[in-house]
Amino acid sequence: MLSEQILNNHSEFLGTLRHRFLDETRVEALGKFAQIGFPTKKDEEYKYTNIKEIIEKEYNFFPKESHNITKEQLDELHLGEENFDWIVFVNGKLHKELSKISIENAEFLSFNYALNDENHKDVFDQYFNTIASKDLAFTNLNEAYCKYGFFLKVPKNVVIEKPIHIFYLSQNQEENTFYNTRNLLIVEEGAKVEIIESHHNFDETYVLTNSVTEIFTHSNAKADWHKLQNDNDTSYMVDHTFAKQERDSLTTVNTFSFGGKLVRNNLDFIQNGENINSFMNGITIIGKDQLVDHHTAVHHNQPNCESYQNYKGIFKDQSHGVFNGKVFVDKIAQKTNAYQQNNNVLLSEGATIDTKPQLEIFADDVKCSHGCTVGQLNEDALFYLRARGISKKEAQALLLFAFANDAMQNIDIEPLKEKISKLLTEKLEVNIEF
Repeated sequence: MLSEQILNNHSEFLGTLRHRFLDETRVEALGKFAQIGFPTKKDEEYKYTNIKEIIEKEYNFFPKESHNITKEQLDELHLGEENFDWIVFVNGKLHKELSKISIENAEFLSFNYALNDENHKDVFDQYFNTIASKDLAFTNLNEAYCKYGFFLKVPKNVVIEKPIHIFYLSQNQEENTFYNTRNLLIVEEGAKVEIIESHHNFDETYVLTNSVTEIFTHSNAKADWHKLQNDNDTSYMVDHTFAKQERDSLTTVNTFSFGGKLVRNNLDFIQNGENINSFMNGITIIGKDQLVDHHTAVHHNQPNCESYQNYKGIFKDQSHGVFNGKVFVDKIAQKTNAYQQNNNVLLSEGATIDTKPQLEIFADDVKCSHGCTVGQLNEDALFYLRARGISKKEAQALLLFAFANDAMQNIDIEPLKEKISKLLTEKLEVNIEF
């Protein structure tokens, strides 16, 4: 059982670290995890997502570093991004020889190295684990075991022109493997950066990734984070992303879920100033017995701010989707404008979706809306396209692409937009270029 392994392996894990200044907080976090325990379907937040199959397996906590990833395998994962930077982690370790890093005027380090560097201790004291929830089992587990991932600090008024693609790869693991990935992004006043994150398991053994990301967007800064989830059927992911924004900032988190056996995405936005814009978009298209669960929350704590949530789901076979979106508006957060929408299409009788949009509003001068739809494709539109010589599959694909397209509107990375379009056609099993 995973719970027993977590408690029994911690001392050995601490012994593998060169940095030890977090030992006390790690032990405390492990104690909180033991007290809370993994969520069950009795927990309201996991009512529709059963993680039993994940936690009943045993995992290796110390992945082998050796690998034989080829350039061809990496090329298949790229987005045609010759003008990007990319960072490649294999089995938890940063591999510079597989990466292309031209970042200037910014501090980029692997998370493990940043923890070892005394020069970054003050930054960690100021930011690390300050917005991640301390009441959740998986975030406490991550704090207890975090080692892999990256740290990026973009200084004041620095604009990083090239998007940065972060690859997390697992290969050559003979046992089920457990990764606790931790990312810390700090975008100082007036700065700008775009991140793409993707995870890939090359083995037939199972991988469980428990990822926590903290994003700090300071005043007049812009941070975009795109999650591209297209892993195989022996991959589990539990992701928690926390974004804190200061006045006049803009932060976007886009989540594109096309694969993985079970994926749980938790997203929390904390607005800490006026004139803030927060964007959350998602496209999910899955089949077989896959499950993707999106849980979002936006905390409007100050007046004159906006948030926008737009999630689209397409479900085939026996797949299962979950969406729970929450918007909290504090009593002082007057002039808030919050939009939330979740639309879903079920392509098979066995596919299901549980959706629950929520608003908690304590201010009176606001504009807030939410809604959800669940249905099938429009038969009249299908007939119209088929009457013009388009096959049924291609007609379905055209309608579904149009259905999902508005969730891609704020992607300004053209190769990423093209990749999403290509994945849509692959998952719909058609050969159409949009």
